Amino acid sequence: MAGRFAPRPTRTTVRGGEVAVPGGVPRQSAAAAARVRSWVPDGPLDLGLVLGPLRRGPADPTFRTTRDGSVWRASLTPAGPGTLRVYARGGEVRGEAWGPGAEWLLEQLPQLLGAADDPDAFVPRHRVVALARHRRPGLRLTRTGLVLESLIPSVLEQKVTTDEAYRAWRLLVRRFGERAPGPAGVSERPMWVMPAPRSWALIPSWEWHRAGVDDKRASTILRAVRVAARLEQAVGMPAGEAQARLEVVPGVGPWTSAEAVQRIHGAADAVTVGDLHLPGIVGWALAGDRDADDAEMLRLLEPYAGQRHRAARLILLSGNVPARRAPKMPRVDIGLL
Repeated sequence: MAGRFAPRPTRTTVRGGEVAVPGGVPRQSAAAAARVRSWVPDGPLDLGLVLGPLRRGPADPTFRTTRDGSVWRASLTPAGPGTLRVYARGGEVRGEAWGPGAEWLLEQLPQLLGAADDPDAFVPRHRVVALARHRRPGLRLTRTGLVLESLIPSVLEQKVTTDEAYRAWRLLVRRFGERAPGPAGVSERPMWVMPAPRSWALIPSWEWHRAGVDDKRASTILRAVRVAARLEQAVGMPAGEAQARLEVVPGVGPWTSAEAVQRIHGAADAVTVGDLHLPGIVGWALAGDRDADDAEMLRLLEPYAGQRHRAARLILLSGNVPARRAPKMPRVDIGLL
Protein backbone atom coordinates (compact mmCIF):
# COMPACT_ATOMS: atom_id res chain seq x y z
CA MET A 1 0.00 0.00 0.00
CA ALA A 2 1.52 3.28 -1.07
CA GLY A 3 1.76 5.88 1.65
CA ARG A 4 1.62 5.58 5.38
CA PHE A 5 -2.12 5.14 5.83
CA ALA A 6 -4.62 2.98 3.96
CA PRO A 7 -7.29 5.04 2.14
CA ARG A 8 -10.74 5.14 3.66
CA PRO A 9 -13.33 2.98 1.91
CA THR A 10 -15.43 4.83 -0.65
CA ARG A 11 -18.92 3.97 -1.87
CA THR A 12 -17.34 2.23 -4.88
CA THR A 13 -14.80 0.19 -2.93
CA VAL A 14 -17.48 -0.80 -0.42
CA ARG A 15 -19.52 -2.18 -3.29
CA GLY A 16 -16.43 -4.16 -4.22
CA GLY A 17 -16.58 -5.78 -0.81
CA GLU A 18 -14.29 -3.55 1.26
CA VAL A 19 -15.33 -3.49 4.91
CA ALA A 20 -13.04 -2.07 7.55
CA VAL A 21 -12.25 -4.62 10.26
CA PRO A 22 -10.52 -3.01 13.26
CA GLY A 23 -7.08 -4.36 13.98
CA GLY A 24 -7.55 -4.99 17.67
CA VAL A 25 -6.47 -8.05 19.62
CA PRO A 26 -9.20 -10.74 19.48
CA ARG A 27 -10.42 -11.83 22.88
CA GLN A 28 -11.70 -15.23 23.86
CA SER A 29 -15.48 -15.21 24.07
CA ALA A 30 -16.88 -15.25 27.58
CA ALA A 31 -19.88 -17.28 26.43
CA ALA A 32 -19.12 -20.85 27.46
CA ALA A 33 -21.80 -22.33 25.20
CA ALA A 34 -19.91 -21.42 22.03
CA ARG A 35 -18.78 -24.17 19.68
CA VAL A 36 -15.30 -23.52 18.33
CA ARG A 37 -13.32 -24.39 15.21
CA SER A 38 -9.89 -23.32 14.01
CA TRP A 39 -8.77 -23.25 10.39
CA VAL A 40 -5.47 -22.32 8.73
CA PRO A 41 -5.81 -20.74 5.26
CA ASP A 42 -3.25 -21.60 2.60
CA GLY A 43 -2.47 -17.97 1.82
CA PRO A 44 -3.20 -14.35 2.77
CA LEU A 45 -6.73 -13.77 4.03
CA ASP A 46 -8.45 -10.43 4.63
CA LEU A 47 -11.67 -11.00 6.59
CA GLY A 48 -13.06 -7.61 5.62
CA LEU A 49 -12.60 -8.24 1.90
CA VAL A 50 -13.83 -11.84 1.97
CA LEU A 51 -16.94 -11.28 4.08
CA GLY A 52 -17.59 -7.66 3.07
CA PRO A 53 -20.01 -8.52 0.21
CA LEU A 54 -22.32 -10.15 2.77
CA ARG A 55 -22.93 -6.89 4.61
CA ARG A 56 -26.02 -4.98 3.47
CA GLY A 57 -25.17 -1.51 4.67
CA PRO A 58 -23.35 -0.22 7.76
CA ALA A 59 -26.35 -0.93 10.02
CA ASP A 60 -27.07 -4.45 8.74
CA PRO A 61 -28.60 -6.28 11.74
CA THR A 62 -27.16 -9.61 10.53
CA PHE A 63 -23.54 -8.42 10.17
CA ARG A 64 -21.16 -6.63 12.51
CA THR A 65 -17.49 -5.90 13.03
CA THR A 66 -16.11 -5.18 16.49
CA ARG A 67 -13.06 -3.36 17.78
CA ASP A 68 -11.28 -6.57 18.70
CA GLY A 69 -10.99 -7.47 15.00
CA SER A 70 -13.93 -9.89 14.90
CA VAL A 71 -16.59 -10.27 12.21
CA TRP A 72 -20.01 -11.44 13.42
CA ARG A 73 -22.75 -12.92 11.23
CA ALA A 74 -26.26 -14.11 12.11
CA SER A 75 -27.67 -16.61 9.61
CA LEU A 76 -30.65 -18.85 9.08
CA THR A 77 -29.03 -22.19 8.25
CA PRO A 78 -30.67 -25.49 7.21
CA ALA A 79 -30.26 -26.56 10.85
CA GLY A 80 -31.82 -23.37 12.25
CA PRO A 81 -30.66 -19.92 13.33
CA GLY A 82 -27.01 -19.48 14.22
CA THR A 83 -24.47 -16.80 15.07
CA LEU A 84 -20.86 -16.95 13.89
CA ARG A 85 -17.93 -14.94 15.18
CA VAL A 86 -14.75 -15.08 13.07
CA TYR A 87 -11.36 -13.58 13.84
CA ALA A 88 -7.76 -14.07 12.77
CA ARG A 89 -4.94 -14.71 15.20
CA GLY A 90 -1.51 -15.07 13.69
CA GLY A 91 -1.87 -17.31 10.66
CA GLU A 92 -4.93 -19.04 12.06
CA VAL A 93 -8.63 -18.22 11.72
CA ARG A 94 -10.88 -19.06 14.62
CA GLY A 95 -14.66 -19.44 14.45
CA GLU A 96 -17.08 -19.47 17.38
CA ALA A 97 -20.75 -20.27 16.87
CA TRP A 98 -23.98 -20.38 18.86
CA GLY A 99 -27.49 -21.69 18.31
CA PRO A 100 -29.05 -24.64 16.46
CA GLY A 101 -27.10 -23.70 13.33
CA ALA A 102 -23.72 -23.56 15.09
CA GLU A 103 -22.39 -26.90 13.82
CA TRP A 104 -23.50 -26.12 10.26
CA LEU A 105 -21.80 -22.70 10.34
CA LEU A 106 -18.53 -24.14 11.63
CA GLU A 107 -18.59 -26.95 9.07
CA GLN A 108 -18.98 -24.33 6.32
CA LEU A 109 -16.35 -21.99 7.77
CA PRO A 110 -13.56 -22.77 5.26
CA GLN A 111 -15.98 -22.38 2.32
CA LEU A 112 -17.24 -19.10 3.77
CA LEU A 113 -13.65 -17.83 3.92
CA GLY A 114 -12.81 -18.79 0.35
CA ALA A 115 -11.22 -22.24 0.72
CA ALA A 116 -12.80 -23.33 -2.58
CA ASP A 117 -11.57 -20.20 -4.35
CA ASP A 118 -8.36 -20.18 -6.39
CA PRO A 119 -6.93 -16.65 -6.50
CA ASP A 120 -3.83 -17.91 -8.33
CA ALA A 121 -5.97 -18.78 -11.35
CA PHE A 122 -6.42 -15.06 -11.98
CA VAL A 123 -3.98 -13.32 -14.33
CA PRO A 124 -4.22 -9.49 -14.40
CA ARG A 125 -4.08 -8.03 -17.90
CA HIS A 126 -4.53 -4.35 -17.10
CA ARG A 127 -2.41 -2.15 -14.86
CA VAL A 128 -5.34 -0.95 -12.75
CA VAL A 129 -6.39 -4.55 -12.08
CA ALA A 130 -2.85 -5.69 -11.32
CA LEU A 131 -2.32 -2.82 -8.88
CA ALA A 132 -5.63 -3.50 -7.09
CA ARG A 133 -4.71 -7.16 -6.73
CA HIS A 134 -1.27 -6.29 -5.43
CA ARG A 135 -2.74 -3.99 -2.79
CA ARG A 136 -5.30 -6.56 -1.62
CA PRO A 137 -3.62 -9.97 -1.57
CA GLY A 138 -6.14 -11.28 0.98
CA LEU A 139 -9.10 -11.14 -1.41
CA ARG A 140 -10.95 -14.46 -1.76
CA LEU A 141 -14.47 -15.14 -2.97
CA THR A 142 -16.82 -16.26 -0.23
CA ARG A 143 -19.26 -19.16 -0.64
CA THR A 144 -22.16 -19.06 1.83
CA GLY A 145 -24.22 -22.02 0.60
CA LEU A 146 -27.40 -20.12 1.58
CA VAL A 147 -29.71 -19.04 -1.22
CA LEU A 148 -32.46 -16.90 0.32
CA GLU A 149 -29.93 -15.05 2.47
CA SER A 150 -28.41 -13.60 -0.71
CA LEU A 151 -31.43 -13.62 -3.02
CA ILE A 152 -33.86 -11.59 -0.88
CA PRO A 153 -31.50 -8.62 -0.25
CA SER A 154 -30.60 -8.65 -3.95
CA VAL A 155 -34.28 -8.39 -4.87
CA LEU A 156 -34.65 -5.47 -2.45
CA GLU A 157 -31.79 -3.72 -4.28
CA GLN A 158 -33.55 -3.82 -7.65
CA LYS A 159 -34.12 -0.39 -9.26
CA VAL A 160 -33.57 1.64 -6.07
CA THR A 161 -30.66 3.33 -4.32
CA THR A 162 -28.56 1.23 -2.00
CA ASP A 163 -29.66 3.37 0.95
CA GLU A 164 -33.31 2.53 0.26
CA ALA A 165 -32.54 -1.17 -0.10
CA TYR A 166 -30.43 -1.26 3.06
CA ARG A 167 -33.19 0.49 5.01
CA ALA A 168 -35.80 -2.00 3.81
CA TRP A 169 -33.60 -4.98 4.74
CA ARG A 170 -32.86 -3.51 8.15
CA LEU A 171 -36.50 -2.77 9.00
CA LEU A 172 -37.90 -6.08 7.77
CA VAL A 173 -35.25 -8.23 9.46
CA ARG A 174 -35.62 -6.46 12.79
CA ARG A 175 -39.41 -6.59 12.71
CA PHE A 176 -39.98 -10.12 11.44
CA GLY A 177 -36.72 -11.95 12.17
CA GLU A 178 -35.56 -13.31 15.51
CA ARG A 179 -32.75 -12.34 17.83
CA ALA A 180 -29.42 -13.95 17.05
CA PRO A 181 -28.42 -16.84 19.34
CA GLY A 182 -25.61 -16.31 21.80
CA PRO A 183 -24.13 -13.05 23.12
CA ALA A 184 -24.85 -11.12 19.90
CA GLY A 185 -28.59 -11.36 20.53
CA VAL A 186 -28.49 -9.96 24.05
CA SER A 187 -26.02 -7.11 23.57
CA GLU A 188 -26.90 -3.43 23.75
CA ARG A 189 -27.37 -3.47 19.97
CA PRO A 190 -28.67 -6.97 19.32
CA MET A 191 -28.13 -8.76 16.06
CA TRP A 192 -30.98 -10.45 14.23
CA VAL A 193 -31.47 -13.55 12.08
CA MET A 194 -33.41 -12.99 8.87
CA PRO A 195 -37.03 -14.26 8.82
CA ALA A 196 -37.80 -17.85 7.83
CA PRO A 197 -39.61 -18.37 4.48
CA ARG A 198 -43.02 -18.65 6.17
CA SER A 199 -42.40 -15.42 8.09
CA TRP A 200 -41.59 -13.59 4.85
CA ALA A 201 -44.79 -14.99 3.31
CA LEU A 202 -46.91 -13.65 6.19
CA ILE A 203 -45.64 -10.05 6.09
CA PRO A 204 -48.71 -7.81 5.55
CA SER A 205 -48.79 -5.52 2.54
CA TRP A 206 -48.65 -2.38 4.68
CA GLU A 207 -45.41 -3.50 6.31
CA TRP A 208 -43.76 -3.82 2.90
CA HIS A 209 -45.07 -0.31 2.20
CA ARG A 210 -43.65 1.06 5.46
CA ALA A 211 -40.27 -0.43 4.60
CA GLY A 212 -40.34 1.34 1.22
CA VAL A 213 -40.69 -1.85 -0.84
CA ASP A 214 -42.96 -1.57 -3.87
CA ASP A 215 -45.40 -4.30 -4.91
CA LYS A 216 -43.14 -5.63 -7.66
CA ARG A 217 -40.20 -6.39 -5.38
CA ALA A 218 -42.43 -7.64 -2.57
CA SER A 219 -44.25 -9.98 -4.97
CA THR A 220 -40.93 -11.34 -6.24
CA ILE A 221 -39.82 -12.16 -2.70
CA LEU A 222 -43.17 -13.80 -1.92
CA ARG A 223 -42.90 -15.96 -5.04
CA ALA A 224 -39.35 -16.94 -4.08
CA VAL A 225 -40.14 -17.98 -0.51
CA ARG A 226 -43.01 -20.16 -1.71
CA VAL A 227 -40.49 -22.31 -3.56
CA ALA A 228 -37.66 -21.84 -1.05
CA ALA A 229 -36.82 -25.55 -0.86
CA ARG A 230 -36.41 -25.78 -4.63
CA LEU A 231 -34.26 -22.66 -4.72
CA GLU A 232 -31.98 -23.91 -1.94
CA GLN A 233 -31.20 -26.92 -4.16
CA ALA A 234 -29.28 -24.49 -6.38
CA VAL A 235 -26.42 -24.70 -3.86
CA GLY A 236 -25.42 -28.08 -5.33
CA MET A 237 -25.52 -26.88 -8.95
CA PRO A 238 -22.84 -25.18 -11.03
CA ALA A 239 -23.16 -21.39 -10.92
CA GLY A 240 -24.68 -21.12 -14.40
CA GLU A 241 -27.35 -23.69 -13.65
CA ALA A 242 -28.01 -22.06 -10.29
CA GLN A 243 -28.65 -18.73 -12.01
CA ALA A 244 -31.09 -20.42 -14.36
CA ARG A 245 -32.88 -21.98 -11.37
CA LEU A 246 -33.22 -18.61 -9.65
CA GLU A 247 -34.44 -16.90 -12.82
CA VAL A 248 -37.39 -19.29 -12.99
CA VAL A 249 -38.95 -17.06 -10.32
CA PRO A 250 -40.74 -14.17 -12.08
CA GLY A 251 -39.03 -10.92 -11.14
CA VAL A 252 -35.57 -12.50 -10.78
CA GLY A 253 -33.46 -11.59 -13.81
CA PRO A 254 -29.77 -11.80 -14.75
CA TRP A 255 -28.76 -8.90 -12.49
CA THR A 256 -30.36 -10.39 -9.39
CA SER A 257 -29.27 -13.97 -10.06
CA ALA A 258 -25.65 -12.89 -10.65
CA GLU A 259 -25.55 -10.84 -7.46
CA ALA A 260 -26.89 -13.86 -5.56
CA VAL A 261 -24.63 -16.60 -6.96
CA GLN A 262 -21.57 -14.41 -6.46
CA ARG A 263 -22.21 -14.90 -2.75
CA ILE A 264 -23.88 -18.32 -2.71
CA HIS A 265 -21.29 -20.05 -4.92
CA GLY A 266 -18.28 -17.75 -4.85
CA ALA A 267 -18.78 -17.66 -8.62
CA ALA A 268 -15.63 -16.13 -10.10
CA ASP A 269 -17.19 -15.60 -13.54
CA ALA A 270 -20.70 -14.40 -12.61
CA VAL A 271 -20.36 -10.84 -13.88
CA THR A 272 -23.30 -8.54 -13.12
CA VAL A 273 -25.13 -7.27 -16.20
CA GLY A 274 -28.00 -4.79 -16.23
CA ASP A 275 -26.35 -2.60 -13.61
CA LEU A 276 -26.71 1.18 -13.73
CA HIS A 277 -23.11 2.00 -12.81
CA LEU A 278 -20.86 -1.05 -13.30
CA PRO A 279 -20.43 -0.86 -17.14
CA GLY A 280 -19.30 2.76 -16.90
CA ILE A 281 -16.89 1.98 -14.07
CA VAL A 282 -15.37 -0.99 -15.91
CA GLY A 283 -15.28 0.95 -19.18
CA TRP A 284 -13.55 3.90 -17.53
CA ALA A 285 -10.98 1.77 -15.72
CA LEU A 286 -10.03 -0.39 -18.69
CA ALA A 287 -10.57 1.89 -21.69
CA GLY A 288 -11.33 5.41 -20.48
CA ASP A 289 -14.95 4.99 -21.68
CA ARG A 290 -17.38 6.21 -19.05
CA ASP A 291 -20.35 5.60 -21.38
CA ALA A 292 -19.74 1.86 -21.85
CA ASP A 293 -22.83 -0.36 -21.89
CA ASP A 294 -23.19 -4.02 -20.95
CA ALA A 295 -21.97 -5.23 -24.34
CA GLU A 296 -18.83 -3.10 -24.16
CA MET A 297 -18.21 -4.14 -20.55
CA LEU A 298 -18.40 -7.81 -21.49
CA ARG A 299 -16.05 -7.19 -24.42
CA LEU A 300 -13.51 -5.50 -22.15
CA LEU A 301 -13.75 -8.35 -19.66
CA GLU A 302 -13.23 -11.06 -22.29
CA PRO A 303 -9.53 -11.47 -21.38
CA TYR A 304 -10.73 -12.50 -17.90
CA ALA A 305 -13.11 -15.24 -19.09
CA GLY A 306 -13.74 -17.55 -16.16
CA GLN A 307 -12.70 -14.78 -13.72
CA ARG A 308 -14.84 -11.83 -14.83
CA HIS A 309 -16.49 -11.29 -11.46
CA ARG A 310 -13.12 -11.20 -9.70
CA ALA A 311 -11.84 -8.71 -12.28
CA ALA A 312 -14.89 -6.49 -11.78
CA ARG A 313 -14.46 -6.61 -8.00
CA LEU A 314 -10.81 -5.60 -8.27
CA ILE A 315 -11.81 -2.71 -10.52
CA LEU A 316 -14.34 -1.58 -7.92
CA LEU A 317 -11.76 -1.96 -5.16
CA SER A 318 -9.31 0.17 -7.13
CA GLY A 319 -11.60 3.16 -6.63
CA ASN A 320 -10.80 4.23 -10.21
CA VAL A 321 -14.14 5.75 -11.22
CA PRO A 322 -15.10 8.68 -13.44
CA ALA A 323 -16.14 11.96 -11.85
CA ARG A 324 -19.86 12.34 -11.24
CA ARG A 325 -21.70 14.23 -13.99
CA ALA A 326 -25.18 14.29 -12.48
CA PRO A 327 -26.76 14.50 -9.03
CA LYS A 328 -27.25 11.30 -7.08
CA MET A 329 -30.44 9.40 -7.77
CA PRO A 330 -33.05 10.84 -5.37
CA ARG A 331 -34.42 8.63 -2.66
CA VAL A 332 -38.16 7.98 -2.91
CA ASP A 333 -39.66 6.56 0.28
CA ILE A 334 -43.00 5.02 -0.69
CA GLY A 335 -43.67 4.46 2.99
CA LEU A 336 -44.37 8.19 3.29
CA LEU A 337 -46.87 8.28 0.42
